[in-house]
Amino acid sequence: MADELFDIYDEQLRPLGTATRAETHAKGYWHRTFHCWLTRREENRRFVRFQLRQAGKDTNPGCFDITAAGHLAAGETIREAMRELEEELGLTATFEQLIPLAQIREDVSGEVNGMLFIDREVSDVFGLVSEVPLTSLRLQPEEVAGVYETDLDELIALFEGSLASVQATGVELSGQDGSLAQVQRSVQASQFVPRDFSYYTSVLRALHGCT
Repeated sequence: MADELFDIYDEQLRPLGTATRAETHAKGYWHRTFHCWLTRREENRRFVRFQLRQAGKDTNPGCFDITAAGHLAAGETIREAMRELEEELGLTATFEQLIPLAQIREDVSGEVNGMLFIDREVSDVFGLVSEVPLTSLRLQPEEVAGVYETDLDELIALFEGSLASVQATGVELSGQDGSLAQVQRSVQASQFVPRDFSYYTSVLRALHGCT
């Protein structure tokens, strides 16, 4: 399968052209991604949803992560990138339903399969209010192993260090046919994709404003 192509940028986000995914991460070009966090309110409580990355992913396998996220392909707009919701979760929404929360930069490096990588991303972060039951989601087997929901304030407290773990209700893929099993999980901050915890706390706090 052909390697993905990304639009790449310099430090000032001036376009440099395109590069393959592998070249982008090998040379540390800036590129763009889409993040979307699902939330809902139930009486006086606010809930947030997050996903479990498949164990076969090349980066951060088996880690909890943003509800839906992905890279922008070459020539793709942020509006078009919301396809990630449909692809990863089977969830249909309009761009107008998305609530802009932030635009952030992340600059991380590491090693994947013995190869060094430099991942420099500019991410547009959105919230989406959704009442769709977890059991109605259609998870993308190659990407997502499960989706979970927990109290928003408790998850903030987890990343602030005042809670050691939180309880989450979720669904996980249980068969080749895409069927889902309902589960309960105890979740710790260390199980999330490694990021500066300020990303999680600032974005999660912003979700309180989603209506």
